[in-house]
Parts: sequence; C-alpha cells; structure tokens
Amino acid sequence: MASAAEQMASNMSWGAFGKATELRQRILFTIGLLMVYRLGTYIPVPGIDGTALRQFMDEAAAGIGGILSMFTGGALSRMGIFALGIMPYISASIIVQLLGSMYEPWKNLKKEGEAGRKKLNQYTRYGTVLLATFQAYGLAVSLEAGDLASDPGLFFRASTVITLVGGTMFLMWLGEQITSRGIGNGISLIIFVGIIAEVPAALAQFLSQGRSGAISPAVIIGVILMVIAVLTFVVFMERALRKIHIQYPRRQVGMKVYDGGSSHLPIKVNPAGVIPAIFASALLLLPTTLSTFSGGDAGPVMSTILAYFGPGQPLYLLFFGAMIVFFTYFYTKEVAFKTDDVADNLKNQNGFVPGIRPGKRTAEYLDYVVTRLLVLGSGYLALVALLPEILRAQLAIPFYFGGTSILIIVSVGMDTIQQVQSHLLAHQYEGLIEKSQLRGRRSGQGTKKRKGPARK
Repeated sequence: MASAAEQMASNMSWGAFGKATELRQRILFTIGLLMVYRLGTYIPVPGIDGTALRQFMDEAAAGIGGILSMFTGGALSRMGIFALGIMPYISASIIVQLLGSMYEPWKNLKKEGEAGRKKLNQYTRYGTVLLATFQAYGLAVSLEAGDLASDPGLFFRASTVITLVGGTMFLMWLGEQITSRGIGNGISLIIFVGIIAEVPAALAQFLSQGRSGAISPAVIIGVILMVIAVLTFVVFMERALRKIHIQYPRRQVGMKVYDGGSSHLPIKVNPAGVIPAIFASALLLLPTTLSTFSGGDAGPVMSTILAYFGPGQPLYLLFFGAMIVFFTYFYTKEVAFKTDDVADNLKNQNGFVPGIRPGKRTAEYLDYVVTRLLVLGSGYLALVALLPEILRAQLAIPFYFGGTSILIIVSVGMDTIQQVQSHLLAHQYEGLIEKSQLRGRRSGQGTKKRKGPARK
C-alpha cells in the first residue's frame, strides 16, 4: 500500500497548485524579477557605437564572444547595463570559498554558524565590487581600443564603470531576493534564463546556416540527436544515487522499548550539481573578458593567452576539464557534503553504518565512499562540458554551444521543479492538519449536542 506522502505526490494537480497561494506568489515574484533582468539586458551602456558593436559581435559569435554572450544572456553582445552579468559574483565566491578552506581566520568564521556565514557573504560582496570594477574598467579601455566607443575619453570610462558595476550589484541583489522570497536559487536562475532566452536565436542561426549550405543536413541531424542524448544522460546522472544503509538501535522510553529502525543515506553521484562547471567557466572567462573587444591591439601576453586558451584549443580543453574535476571535489567536500558534519549528525541521532563505529570512523568511511563516487561524478561533468566543445571545433560549427549550458538548464530546471513540489507537498500537509482540527472541533460540538438532559 502506498504511503501518505506518495498518495499526496500522486494527487498533485493544477487544482492543488491553484490553492497554494504562497507558492503562486513566490512564482509570480520570481517571474517578475527575471523579467526585470531580461529588460536590463536591452538597456545599452551610454556612449557605445551600436553599428560597430553588432558587426564585431557577429564576427566573434563563434569564439569567446559567444561564451561571454551566453553567460550574460546576450547583454554583452548588446553591451547592456548587465554586460558583466553575474560572473564577477561567482568569481568572488570562488576566491572566498578557496580562502575559507585555507586561511585560518576564515576557517573559524565558517565554524561560527549563521554569523560567520553572513560575514563571509559580506566579504564576497566586497570582492564582487572589486572584480566588477576591474573588469568594467578593462572593458571600457578595450571598447575604446576597438573603436566601439562613440566618444572615447575619461567621461566614457567613468560612466561605463559606474553603469556596469551598478548592473552587476543589482543582479546580485535580484538573485538574493529570488532565493529568499521566490522559488529556486536566484543566481542559478539568472544564468538559466539568460541561456534559455538565447536558444531561439541560436537555433534560428543554426538552421539558417543549413539552408545556406554552410552546414550539411547530416551535421544538423547529428547535433540535434547529440543534444537530445546529452540531455537524457544528464537527467539520468543527476538522479543517480548511492544509498548507504543506516541502522538505528532499539531504545527505551520509560517502561516502553521501541524497536530499532533502518534507513538509508542518499549520496548523489554529482553532489556539487552544476557549480563546478560554472566555476571553471568563470575562471576561463576572467582573463579573456578584458581583451574581447581589443581585437588586434591586445598585448603580447594576452594574445598568447587567447591563442592557447581559445575555445577548442588543447590547453583550453585540458584546463577546463582539470578545473571541473578540482571544483567537483572541492565544492562537494567543503560545501555540498561535509562528511564530518554528516557523521556527527548520525551520531547525535544514534544512527550508525552497520560494521562501522560512529564518529571518526564513520566520517572516514563516508569520505572514502564520496571520494570514489566523485571519480564518476567529475568524469561525467567533464565529459558533458567538453564533448560539445570538441565536436564544435571538429565540425567547424560557426556559432557557440557548450555542454555547460546544457548542465545549467537541466540542473536548475530539476532543482526548481523539486522546490515547487516541496512547497505543494507542504501545502497539502497544512491542509490535512487544518481538516483534522476542524473535524475534531465538529466532533466535539456534536458530542455536546448529543448529551442528554441533566437530572433534576
């Protein structure tokens, strides 16, 4: 017989969704803020030569310009106020998390709970301002060097820096508001919506290349089949679990003895989600963002970096794959699944892994399992991220598409749907509790009415 939770899940429908007022408000709030974000991508930075910019971005769409445009939702190709996107915040998060695992004072902050987390978030915001200012100034100088500024000079640089830094900080605030008052992870949803918004234009360009003869029909069919296969593979891997059996001993409460129970601890094959791919992409984009618009005026050092670390180059693929593997292990063990904390929680709940002593031995066993599991998880992430890059370079496809975007679309979509289902399930539980309370009151009132007359 199905459990109550399974019956509730099967009964979820549009009618239940319509009754969940709080969930509906959260979804509408999220959609409203994401519409504000999309509107901001079309508001241009003052002082840009629009014709020259469009011509330049058409030439750079197949290279690093396409990657940057993908992560900014097309704002960079239009040089909108959100041209830097949310990537400075992600880069600052990487730096703070790396220092938080190596710098002793910040290690102590991580152990202080909510207060320490707020302090680290404050440092992340400061780092975002510094990185965004640095990138915005470099972008303004590059725009001038590429003859894309209509009136170059100090005023143009100052207005560009203020506009772009303000846009990035506003995006960071939007993401935090979505996370706290909306549905899903705000930062991930901003990147997700930016990628989804660019899919129709990329698809139309892809099909137009086929009509013009630049791409053969066999390549078009192969790419479509590859995307479907990768999407299926990503969904399967994101739902894959390794279950560890957990046993609870018998316990005595007063004069009663309760039998011990058993459960399982689910560990995902990829506990870090899409974060490693985003982190690795952010590191790859950090140096190239500054030189994207400089064209042939780039210095010798930056020209060498672009030559060896351009999309499809061997060093680019090697560095990208190595960073994905590194951040998969780092983010899982430092943030997503901390084995010491999990072992302590099991010990406090009197749970144990059969044959393993609680405490330190359990933490070592969990670390052993997670380390071996991440070999598969990090390899899967690297494969999905690198395979489209290799095929795009080999088939000479004249626009950018990558596995990172597929990972983001699937992971963020699944996470958001799961949160919606959790809210619906909580709403149904609240409805059951209210009904049971009403029934109790009615039965109580009925009992009072059925009382016989008092004896005189």
